[in-house]
Amino acid sequence: MQPRKALVLATLCEFIGPLAVGTAVARTMAVSILRPDILEHLTLERIYLMVIGAVGAAIAWSIATWVLRLPSSSSHALIGGLIGAGVVLLGKSAVPIDKLLTNVVLPLFASPLIGIIIGSLVFSLIRQLFSRAHRRIGLIFVTLQKPCMLFLAASHGANDAQKSMGVIALLLMADCPNAVGVDVPQWVVVSCAAAMALGLTIGGRRIAKVVGYGICRVEPVHSFASQVTTASVVLAASIGGGPVSTAQVMASSVMGVGAARRLSGVKWSAAGSIIYAWLLTIPMSAALGAGTCLFLVKVCHA
Repeated sequence: MQPRKALVLATLCEFIGPLAVGTAVARTMAVSILRPDILEHLTLERIYLMVIGAVGAAIAWSIATWVLRLPSSSSHALIGGLIGAGVVLLGKSAVPIDKLLTNVVLPLFASPLIGIIIGSLVFSLIRQLFSRAHRRIGLIFVTLQKPCMLFLAASHGANDAQKSMGVIALLLMADCPNAVGVDVPQWVVVSCAAAMALGLTIGGRRIAKVVGYGICRVEPVHSFASQVTTASVVLAASIGGGPVSTAQVMASSVMGVGAARRLSGVKWSAAGSIIYAWLLTIPMSAALGAGTCLFLVKVCHA
């Protein structure tokens, strides 16, 4: 499939995914990174500045890694930005460590490992089943890859769009302190889904080239195995309320598939640079979030 056609189809599915899966991840983002009860000690103006600083830091880091063509995690960047901005205004007690580790950090860091393992197992199973088949069997995977790609795009949108929904839900909770539970209005769901689709149309091709060509040589059967793996892991996380990085799971599943085929076929140097960017994301975005938030509070005299 030509990149332009793939991008158009993926964009449509990115929009549909968040509308179909629910808002479990949004609820996790709203209550597991910063404590909603402590936010009541801030004025509404300061809460707005905190969120602007956190989101601004995440955007800045995401743009920087996009320019460098690294599939860094905007999920990590958003979480780091919220932590940094929240700690600056409310102190360390604003972060519910137990919820953060269980509901946010564990899914984020376990999902790439799961992606490597399942990707390797899926490709090994395919190779065993079709080891004696004619080479034309590859045409089947060319056909299967297309609906699988659409499934993957919908899964990605379902998880990633909900992280922005969670931030908006946090603001709505602060604006209505007497509200019971986390409510995500439909207009929030639709607008975040549309923003995800728009972002993909603007910058998707750069990252696609890195993942498609920069880790290992990907043929239809390898792409199919990695897409099945990624879509399954991300969809399961979305339904269970776990925020994960689709970029991480996708890249790690490609590594798992490449390693199952031949260890020397994986460009580990490219993989190493990606991991390096991931490890830097949370502390760097937290520092950016803290600095941006302090600057905004000082400038606005809030």
